[in-house]
Amino acid sequence: MKLISWNVNGLRAAVNKGFTEYFERENADIFCLQETKLQEGQITIEPTREYHQYWNYALKKGYSGTAVFTKIRPLAVRYGMETDSEDEGRILTLEYDGFYLVNVYTPNAKRDLTRLPYRLEWEDRFREYLKKLDAEKPVIVCGDLNVAHREIDLKNARPNIGNSGFTDEERGKMTELLASGFIDTFRYFYPDQEGVYSWWSYMAKVRERNIGWRIDYFLASERLAPKLKDARIDGLIMGSDHCPVVLETEDL
Repeated sequence: MKLISWNVNGLRAAVNKGFTEYFERENADIFCLQETKLQEGQITIEPTREYHQYWNYALKKGYSGTAVFTKIRPLAVRYGMETDSEDEGRILTLEYDGFYLVNVYTPNAKRDLTRLPYRLEWEDRFREYLKKLDAEKPVIVCGDLNVAHREIDLKNARPNIGNSGFTDEERGKMTELLASGFIDTFRYFYPDQEGVYSWWSYMAKVRERNIGWRIDYFLASERLAPKLKDARIDGLIMGSDHCPVVLETEDL
């Protein structure tokens, strides 16, 4: 199986910057999007291969939103954290025979950290949600988790300590999540690899000089480790300030 996750930072814009060509070329079994930034009916994606499409739209126009394209019809689909009434379209959960897939766009703490308290509370609820799913069957989590977990996960770590996405609190929540039974699949295969990032600022020459952060992930339940084949980050793919991340597995 091939699974791909990509924060497209506006799907309508990404379609005009090579999204469709990448989508078709990669031929993923499951393709997850974050930050679609649209409402129902504002775009039609018609892949040449058969995919089931699921969309979770934010109520606020031009904001957030997630989507999943899957060749495998899921048993069930959930929007949000079970009974969670969040209206930002941040989570899609698809249940399959052998696993759950959770596509997520984690809230940003904001540059001035005004949303950090909400972010931390959300992280606790999300971790408990994943643990409940994991008690039933293995889980694969993908998306923009809006945190660089370790210093190796961003170009300039020390000047960014305490900044949004690299606060001790946010990094601590990621540590808690992994400790609750999950693998950071990229680090599972490449524990010490430096200079591999998934997001770059739009500031001039930042991406050209590879001054980035790794904030997009595939996490997997620890018991799926024997079925993981590879993880990669497609850093040369343009079309967004993020690039796609990829997970390859045995059939699940």
